[in-house]
Amino acid sequence: MSVNSPKTSELFTPFHTPQLELSNRIVMAPMTRNFSPNGVPGADVATYYRRRAENEVALIITEGTAINHPAAVSSPDIPVFHGEEALNGWAEVVRQVHEVGGKIMPQIWHVGMARPVGSLPNVEAAPIGPSGLDINGEKVNEPLTTEEIQEVIQAYAQAAADAKRVGFDGIELHGAHGYLIDQFFWSQTNQRTDEYGGDLVARTRFGVEVVKACRAAVGPDYPIVFRFSQWKMNHYDARLVETAEELTQFLQPLSEAGVDIFHCSTRRFWEPEFEGSDLNLAGWTKKITGKPTITVGSVGLNQVFLSNKTEDVSESIRLEELDAKLNAGEFDLVAVGRALIGDAAWATKLHEQRTDDIKTFDQEDLKSLR
Repeated sequence: MSVNSPKTSELFTPFHTPQLELSNRIVMAPMTRNFSPNGVPGADVATYYRRRAENEVALIITEGTAINHPAAVSSPDIPVFHGEEALNGWAEVVRQVHEVGGKIMPQIWHVGMARPVGSLPNVEAAPIGPSGLDINGEKVNEPLTTEEIQEVIQAYAQAAADAKRVGFDGIELHGAHGYLIDQFFWSQTNQRTDEYGGDLVARTRFGVEVVKACRAAVGPDYPIVFRFSQWKMNHYDARLVETAEELTQFLQPLSEAGVDIFHCSTRRFWEPEFEGSDLNLAGWTKKITGKPTITVGSVGLNQVFLSNKTEDVSESIRLEELDAKLNAGEFDLVAVGRALIGDAAWATKLHEQRTDDIKTFDQEDLKSLR
Protein backbone atom coordinates (compact mmCIF):
# COMPACT_ATOMS: atom_id res chain seq x y z
CA MET A 1 0.00 0.00 0.00
CA SER A 2 1.34 3.42 -0.91
CA VAL A 3 0.61 6.46 1.24
CA ASN A 4 2.06 9.94 1.52
CA SER A 5 5.58 10.30 2.79
CA PRO A 6 5.71 10.50 6.58
CA LYS A 7 7.64 13.76 6.16
CA THR A 8 4.64 15.41 4.53
CA SER A 9 1.67 13.53 5.91
CA GLU A 10 -0.65 15.77 7.89
CA LEU A 11 -1.41 12.85 10.20
CA PHE A 12 2.01 13.22 11.76
CA THR A 13 2.04 16.99 12.25
CA PRO A 14 1.58 18.47 15.75
CA PHE A 15 -1.75 19.79 16.99
CA HIS A 16 -2.19 22.40 19.66
CA THR A 17 -4.78 24.62 21.23
CA PRO A 18 -4.43 26.64 24.44
CA GLN A 19 -5.93 23.64 26.26
CA LEU A 20 -4.26 20.70 24.49
CA GLU A 21 -1.00 19.90 22.73
CA LEU A 22 -0.54 16.66 20.80
CA SER A 23 2.46 15.28 18.94
CA ASN A 24 0.34 14.30 15.93
CA ARG A 25 -3.27 14.06 14.72
CA ILE A 26 -3.96 10.40 15.56
CA VAL A 27 -6.56 9.65 18.23
CA MET A 28 -7.55 6.22 19.52
CA ALA A 29 -11.33 5.96 19.30
CA PRO A 30 -13.23 4.68 22.36
CA MET A 31 -14.15 1.00 22.02
CA THR A 32 -15.91 -1.10 24.67
CA ARG A 33 -13.88 -4.21 25.55
CA ASN A 34 -15.39 -5.78 28.71
CA PHE A 35 -11.98 -6.48 30.24
CA SER A 36 -12.44 -4.81 33.65
CA PRO A 37 -13.85 -7.36 36.13
CA ASN A 38 -16.18 -5.73 38.67
CA GLY A 39 -15.69 -2.47 36.80
CA VAL A 40 -12.05 -2.08 37.85
CA PRO A 41 -9.36 -1.55 35.17
CA GLY A 42 -6.38 -3.72 35.99
CA ALA A 43 -2.75 -4.00 34.93
CA ASP A 44 -3.73 -5.48 31.55
CA VAL A 45 -5.84 -2.39 30.76
CA ALA A 46 -2.89 -0.12 31.56
CA THR A 47 -0.64 -2.22 29.33
CA TYR A 48 -3.22 -2.17 26.53
CA TYR A 49 -3.35 1.62 26.40
CA ARG A 50 0.38 2.03 27.00
CA ARG A 51 1.17 -0.08 23.91
CA ARG A 52 -0.87 2.24 21.69
CA ALA A 53 0.63 5.39 23.24
CA GLU A 54 4.21 4.20 22.76
CA ASN A 55 3.39 3.52 19.11
CA GLU A 56 2.59 7.13 18.16
CA VAL A 57 -1.06 7.39 19.13
CA ALA A 58 -1.01 10.98 20.34
CA LEU A 59 -4.34 10.94 22.20
CA ILE A 60 -6.17 7.96 23.62
CA ILE A 61 -9.86 8.19 24.37
CA THR A 62 -10.66 5.25 26.59
CA GLU A 63 -13.49 2.82 26.25
CA GLY A 64 -16.74 4.11 27.72
CA THR A 65 -16.61 4.36 31.52
CA ALA A 66 -19.69 4.42 33.74
CA ILE A 67 -20.74 7.41 35.80
CA ASN A 68 -21.94 6.75 39.33
CA HIS A 69 -25.46 5.56 38.58
CA PRO A 70 -26.78 1.99 39.06
CA ALA A 71 -28.10 1.70 35.49
CA ALA A 72 -25.19 3.37 33.71
CA VAL A 73 -23.91 0.24 31.93
CA SER A 74 -25.01 -3.31 31.21
CA SER A 75 -22.04 -5.50 32.11
CA PRO A 76 -19.95 -6.03 35.27
CA ASP A 77 -16.84 -6.08 33.07
CA ILE A 78 -17.29 -2.57 31.70
CA PRO A 79 -15.07 -0.17 33.66
CA VAL A 80 -16.61 2.36 36.00
CA PHE A 81 -15.41 5.85 36.84
CA HIS A 82 -16.23 6.04 40.52
CA GLY A 83 -15.05 4.41 43.71
CA GLU A 84 -11.51 4.32 45.08
CA GLU A 85 -10.48 0.99 43.55
CA ALA A 86 -11.55 1.85 40.01
CA LEU A 87 -10.12 5.38 40.15
CA ASN A 88 -6.81 4.01 41.43
CA GLY A 89 -6.82 1.64 38.47
CA TRP A 90 -7.39 4.54 36.12
CA ALA A 91 -4.61 6.52 37.78
CA GLU A 92 -2.21 3.70 36.87
CA VAL A 93 -3.48 3.73 33.28
CA VAL A 94 -2.77 7.47 33.15
CA ARG A 95 0.70 7.02 34.65
CA GLN A 96 1.71 4.43 32.09
CA VAL A 97 0.38 6.38 29.11
CA HIS A 98 2.15 9.54 30.30
CA GLU A 99 5.35 7.60 30.92
CA VAL A 100 5.65 6.89 27.18
CA GLY A 101 4.65 10.40 26.12
CA GLY A 102 0.97 9.93 25.32
CA LYS A 103 -2.14 11.87 26.32
CA ILE A 104 -5.34 10.21 27.51
CA MET A 105 -8.96 11.10 28.27
CA PRO A 106 -11.72 8.91 29.69
CA GLN A 107 -15.00 8.66 27.84
CA ILE A 108 -17.72 9.43 30.39
CA TRP A 109 -20.81 7.35 29.69
CA HIS A 110 -24.36 6.36 30.60
CA VAL A 111 -26.18 4.00 28.24
CA GLY A 112 -29.65 5.10 29.27
CA MET A 113 -32.49 3.12 27.70
CA ALA A 114 -30.02 1.04 25.67
CA ARG A 115 -29.51 -1.05 28.81
CA PRO A 116 -31.57 -4.27 28.70
CA VAL A 117 -33.86 -4.84 31.67
CA GLY A 118 -32.22 -7.07 34.28
CA SER A 119 -28.66 -6.44 33.16
CA LEU A 120 -25.68 -6.87 35.42
CA PRO A 121 -24.07 -5.54 37.49
CA ASN A 122 -27.27 -4.16 39.06
CA VAL A 123 -30.11 -6.41 37.93
CA GLU A 124 -32.77 -4.51 39.88
CA ALA A 125 -31.88 -1.13 38.36
CA ALA A 126 -34.26 -0.19 35.57
CA PRO A 127 -32.92 1.56 32.47
CA ILE A 128 -33.51 5.31 32.45
CA GLY A 129 -34.24 7.81 29.71
CA PRO A 130 -35.95 11.12 29.03
CA SER A 131 -39.32 9.52 28.26
CA GLY A 132 -38.77 5.93 29.36
CA LEU A 133 -38.80 4.86 25.70
CA ASP A 134 -36.25 2.52 24.19
CA ILE A 135 -34.69 3.12 20.79
CA ASN A 136 -37.63 1.34 19.12
CA GLY A 137 -40.16 3.60 20.81
CA GLU A 138 -41.33 0.96 23.29
CA LYS A 139 -42.13 2.16 26.81
CA VAL A 140 -39.88 0.45 29.36
CA ASN A 141 -39.86 2.84 32.30
CA GLU A 142 -41.39 6.09 33.49
CA PRO A 143 -39.78 9.33 32.29
CA LEU A 144 -37.00 10.72 34.43
CA THR A 145 -38.13 13.32 36.94
CA THR A 146 -36.38 16.67 36.99
CA GLU A 147 -34.86 15.72 40.33
CA GLU A 148 -33.48 12.50 38.86
CA ILE A 149 -32.11 14.43 35.89
CA GLN A 150 -30.20 16.75 38.21
CA GLU A 151 -28.74 13.77 40.08
CA VAL A 152 -27.48 12.27 36.82
CA ILE A 153 -25.98 15.60 35.74
CA GLN A 154 -24.09 15.81 39.02
CA ALA A 155 -22.79 12.27 38.49
CA TYR A 156 -21.30 13.40 35.18
CA ALA A 157 -19.74 16.41 36.89
CA GLN A 158 -18.24 14.26 39.63
CA ALA A 159 -16.69 11.98 37.01
CA ALA A 160 -15.18 14.99 35.28
CA ALA A 161 -13.72 16.27 38.55
CA ASP A 162 -12.29 12.83 39.32
CA ALA A 163 -10.74 12.62 35.85
CA LYS A 164 -8.86 15.83 36.45
CA ARG A 165 -7.85 14.75 39.96
CA VAL A 166 -6.28 11.46 38.86
CA GLY A 167 -4.33 13.12 36.06
CA PHE A 168 -6.26 12.65 32.81
CA ASP A 169 -5.60 15.22 30.07
CA GLY A 170 -9.28 16.01 29.54
CA ILE A 171 -12.60 14.19 29.22
CA GLU A 172 -14.90 13.05 26.47
CA LEU A 173 -18.65 13.08 27.05
CA HIS A 174 -20.46 10.34 25.12
CA GLY A 175 -23.41 12.06 23.49
CA ALA A 176 -23.76 9.71 20.52
CA HIS A 177 -25.17 6.41 19.23
CA GLY A 178 -28.49 6.41 21.06
CA TYR A 179 -27.13 6.43 24.61
CA LEU A 180 -28.47 8.63 27.40
CA ILE A 181 -27.40 12.13 26.32
CA ASP A 182 -28.29 11.34 22.72
CA GLN A 183 -31.70 10.04 23.83
CA PHE A 184 -32.50 13.57 24.98
CA PHE A 185 -31.44 14.94 21.58
CA TRP A 186 -33.50 12.54 19.47
CA SER A 187 -37.22 13.22 19.02
CA GLN A 188 -38.06 9.51 18.87
CA THR A 189 -36.80 8.93 22.42
CA ASN A 190 -37.49 12.37 23.88
CA GLN A 191 -41.18 13.19 23.90
CA ARG A 192 -41.11 15.34 27.02
CA THR A 193 -43.24 18.47 27.25
CA ASP A 194 -41.22 20.19 29.98
CA GLU A 195 -38.00 22.22 29.65
CA TYR A 196 -36.03 19.10 28.64
CA GLY A 197 -38.21 18.37 25.60
CA GLY A 198 -39.67 20.20 22.64
CA ASP A 199 -37.94 21.35 19.48
CA LEU A 200 -34.37 20.55 18.47
CA VAL A 201 -32.80 23.37 20.48
CA ALA A 202 -34.89 22.58 23.56
CA ARG A 203 -33.83 18.95 23.38
CA THR A 204 -30.17 19.98 23.73
CA ARG A 205 -30.84 21.26 27.26
CA PHE A 206 -29.80 18.09 29.09
CA GLY A 207 -26.56 17.84 27.12
CA VAL A 208 -25.89 21.53 27.64
CA GLU A 209 -26.41 21.20 31.39
CA VAL A 210 -24.08 18.20 31.51
CA VAL A 211 -21.38 20.19 29.71
CA LYS A 212 -21.87 23.21 31.96
CA ALA A 213 -21.73 21.09 35.11
CA CYS A 214 -18.55 19.39 33.94
CA ARG A 215 -17.03 22.74 33.00
CA ALA A 216 -17.80 24.10 36.46
CA ALA A 217 -16.19 21.00 37.99
CA VAL A 218 -12.92 21.18 36.03
CA GLY A 219 -12.39 24.89 35.42
CA PRO A 220 -11.99 26.94 32.24
CA ASP A 221 -8.78 25.42 30.85
CA TYR A 222 -9.44 21.67 31.06
CA PRO A 223 -10.35 20.12 27.69
CA ILE A 224 -13.89 18.83 27.20
CA VAL A 225 -14.52 16.73 24.09
CA PHE A 226 -18.11 16.01 23.09
CA ARG A 227 -18.95 13.03 20.88
CA PHE A 228 -22.17 13.09 18.85
CA SER A 229 -23.61 11.26 15.87
CA GLN A 230 -26.53 11.16 13.53
CA TRP A 231 -26.82 7.34 13.60
CA LYS A 232 -27.93 5.19 16.51
CA MET A 233 -26.98 1.66 17.36
CA ASN A 234 -29.01 -0.64 15.07
CA HIS A 235 -30.58 2.47 13.51
CA TYR A 236 -27.86 3.43 11.07
CA ASP A 237 -30.08 5.65 8.93
CA ALA A 238 -31.30 7.76 11.86
CA ARG A 239 -30.64 11.48 11.67
CA LEU A 240 -30.79 14.22 14.26
CA VAL A 241 -30.65 16.92 11.61
CA GLU A 242 -31.35 17.05 7.87
CA THR A 243 -29.67 20.33 6.93
CA ALA A 244 -26.68 22.48 7.80
CA GLU A 245 -29.08 25.02 9.28
CA GLU A 246 -30.47 22.44 11.70
CA LEU A 247 -26.93 21.31 12.57
CA THR A 248 -26.14 24.91 13.46
CA GLN A 249 -29.15 25.08 15.78
CA PHE A 250 -28.05 21.83 17.43
CA LEU A 251 -24.36 22.66 17.85
CA GLN A 252 -24.51 26.27 18.96
CA PRO A 253 -25.88 25.66 22.50
CA LEU A 254 -23.34 22.88 23.12
CA SER A 255 -20.47 24.98 21.84
CA GLU A 256 -21.48 27.93 23.99
CA ALA A 257 -21.84 25.64 27.03
CA GLY A 258 -18.12 24.89 26.99
CA VAL A 259 -17.24 22.13 24.52
CA ASP A 260 -13.65 22.53 23.30
CA ILE A 261 -13.54 19.78 20.66
CA PHE A 262 -16.34 17.97 18.85
CA HIS A 263 -15.89 14.27 18.04
CA CYS A 264 -18.15 13.68 15.05
CA SER A 265 -19.01 10.00 14.78
CA THR A 266 -19.72 8.74 11.29
CA ARG A 267 -19.43 5.28 9.76
CA ARG A 268 -17.45 6.44 6.70
CA PHE A 269 -15.28 9.54 7.04
CA TRP A 270 -15.23 10.16 3.27
CA GLU A 271 -18.98 10.55 2.84
CA PRO A 272 -20.43 14.11 2.55
CA GLU A 273 -22.97 14.96 5.22
CA PHE A 274 -25.28 17.17 3.16
CA GLU A 275 -25.99 17.52 -0.55
CA GLY A 276 -24.13 20.26 -2.34
CA SER A 277 -20.94 20.06 -0.29
CA ASP A 278 -18.03 17.63 0.06
CA LEU A 279 -17.72 18.37 3.80
CA ASN A 280 -18.30 15.44 6.13
CA LEU A 281 -19.91 15.83 9.56
CA ALA A 282 -16.64 16.90 11.18
CA GLY A 283 -16.05 19.40 8.41
CA TRP A 284 -19.47 20.97 8.80
CA THR A 285 -19.10 21.05 12.58
CA LYS A 286 -15.81 22.90 12.39
CA LYS A 287 -17.24 25.33 9.84
CA ILE A 288 -20.25 26.06 12.06
CA THR A 289 -18.62 26.26 15.49
CA GLY A 290 -15.04 27.26 14.71
CA LYS A 291 -14.00 24.59 17.22
CA PRO A 292 -11.50 21.80 16.44
CA THR A 293 -13.10 18.55 15.34
CA ILE A 294 -12.25 14.85 15.29
CA THR A 295 -13.32 12.76 12.31
CA VAL A 296 -13.83 9.00 12.48
CA GLY A 297 -15.25 6.19 10.38
CA SER A 298 -13.52 3.14 8.86
CA VAL A 299 -10.07 4.74 8.92
CA GLY A 300 -7.43 2.17 7.98
CA LEU A 301 -9.93 -0.50 6.94
CA ASN A 302 -10.61 -2.12 3.60
CA GLN A 303 -14.09 -3.07 4.81
CA VAL A 304 -16.54 -0.39 5.85
CA PHE A 305 -17.51 -0.24 9.51
CA LEU A 306 -20.78 -2.09 10.21
CA SER A 307 -21.39 -2.75 6.54
CA ASN A 308 -23.30 -5.88 5.55
CA LYS A 309 -21.28 -6.15 2.39
CA THR A 310 -17.64 -6.03 1.42
CA GLU A 311 -16.81 -2.78 -0.34
CA ASP A 312 -13.84 -2.76 -2.67
CA VAL A 313 -12.18 0.19 -0.98
CA SER A 314 -8.46 0.73 -1.39
CA GLU A 315 -7.01 1.59 1.98
CA SER A 316 -4.22 3.61 0.38
CA ILE A 317 -6.69 5.73 -1.59
CA ARG A 318 -8.76 6.40 1.52
CA LEU A 319 -5.70 7.38 3.57
CA GLU A 320 -4.58 9.76 0.83
CA GLU A 321 -8.08 11.26 0.81
CA LEU A 322 -7.94 11.59 4.60
CA ASP A 323 -4.59 13.33 4.36
CA ALA A 324 -5.92 15.75 1.75
CA LYS A 325 -8.91 16.65 3.95
CA LEU A 326 -6.61 17.24 6.91
CA ASN A 327 -4.34 19.39 4.78
CA ALA A 328 -7.33 21.43 3.64
CA GLY A 329 -8.30 22.06 7.27
CA GLU A 330 -11.65 20.29 6.99
CA PHE A 331 -11.05 18.74 10.42
CA ASP A 332 -8.17 18.59 12.89
CA LEU A 333 -7.84 15.12 14.38
CA VAL A 334 -8.50 11.57 13.17
CA ALA A 335 -9.89 8.84 15.41
CA VAL A 336 -8.88 5.28 14.57
CA GLY A 337 -10.83 2.36 15.99
CA ARG A 338 -10.63 -1.24 14.86
CA ALA A 339 -7.32 -0.80 13.04
CA LEU A 340 -5.74 0.09 16.40
CA ILE A 341 -7.42 -2.76 18.20
CA GLY A 342 -6.06 -5.14 15.59
CA ASP A 343 -2.53 -3.72 15.66
CA ALA A 344 -1.17 -1.67 18.55
CA ALA A 345 1.66 -0.45 16.28
CA TRP A 346 -0.65 0.66 13.44
CA ALA A 347 0.38 4.33 13.69
CA THR A 348 4.11 3.59 13.87
CA LYS A 349 3.95 1.21 10.93
CA LEU A 350 2.01 3.77 8.92
CA HIS A 351 4.51 6.50 9.80
CA GLU A 352 7.43 4.28 8.79
CA GLN A 353 5.59 3.13 5.64
CA ARG A 354 5.64 -0.48 6.84
CA THR A 355 2.02 -0.93 5.88
CA ASP A 356 2.54 -4.49 4.65
CA ASP A 357 3.35 -5.38 8.27
CA ILE A 358 0.06 -4.09 9.66
CA LYS A 359 -2.00 -6.89 11.16
CA THR A 360 -5.49 -7.44 9.86
CA PHE A 361 -8.42 -7.52 12.24
CA ASP A 362 -11.42 -9.80 12.23
CA GLN A 363 -14.46 -8.64 14.23
CA GLU A 364 -14.80 -12.15 15.67
CA ASP A 365 -11.34 -11.84 17.22
CA LEU A 366 -12.21 -8.82 19.40
CA LYS A 367 -12.27 -10.58 22.75
CA SER A 368 -8.87 -12.18 22.21
CA LEU A 369 -7.11 -8.91 21.40
CA ARG A 370 -5.26 -7.01 24.12
